[in-house]
Amino acid sequence: MSLIDVRNLSFKYLGSDEYALKDLNLKIREGDFAVLAGRSGCGKTTLLRCLNGLIPHFYEGDFRGKVLIDGMDTLENPPHMLSQVAGMVFQNPDNQLFALTVEADIAFPLENLGLPRDLIRERVEWALKIMGIEDLRDRSPFELSGGQKQKVAIASVLAMKPKILLLDEPTSSLDPVSAKNLIDNILELNKREHLAIVISEHRLELLLPYADKFIIMDQGKIIYDGDPRKIIEEDLFIYGIAAPRVSEVAKYINAAGGCLRFEVLPLAIEEFVERLKEVIK
Repeated sequence: MSLIDVRNLSFKYLGSDEYALKDLNLKIREGDFAVLAGRSGCGKTTLLRCLNGLIPHFYEGDFRGKVLIDGMDTLENPPHMLSQVAGMVFQNPDNQLFALTVEADIAFPLENLGLPRDLIRERVEWALKIMGIEDLRDRSPFELSGGQKQKVAIASVLAMKPKILLLDEPTSSLDPVSAKNLIDNILELNKREHLAIVISEHRLELLLPYADKFIIMDQGKIIYDGDPRKIIEEDLFIYGIAAPRVSEVAKYINAAGGCLRFEVLPLAIEEFVERLKEVIK
């Protein structure tokens, strides 16, 4: 059974004349790593809000279709129940952090659930360790760098032990080094914890080599849902997407002809180098 099962989903925000989402269908399985891309305003954030119940419970509007999260209908289950299965990390971590210490921020949602103190301590320790931020436990979240704040926000979600992690452009305000470090953490979570991950992100070169599913949205619709290698040959710029630069370089080389040719376009520099070594040999 799919962890995420979206059926004929459409949604229009209250007061809007246009549907933000139109007839979407999507399935995500346990352990999937799904990358969500598209130009600004195409519906990515709205879709993520639908996957954890913020829509329709917090954002009013015309909701049609069905969204099942691990078998739970989002219309029939409140967000605090859904968040234990599908945890969401927002673009701006300051929207999720408010306690005086990192440790308190991670413990807060567990306390709201009324979990036993011993279990809360165990979950907090696990979340701190898995995100590699044990040294930050007594720090104020507001003293931290952008990358550190995002790790704390992710840790606070992980402490709920969800099966699905939803991330809305988590690296948008980070420098390249911090972004790479955060993405490495997210990839490790997918691999070690077998979490299903749906991430909306523009830095595709960091993600596509590892993606099981590449989901492209445009004007509220899903126009592609599949293997990234099967669409990378196309001009993604028409959808407001910048393809990995290494893929673009390989396209130019193929167009120029010569002894070096890529039958399959590389998604990562390592793949490009391996092909280059084959030709040199």
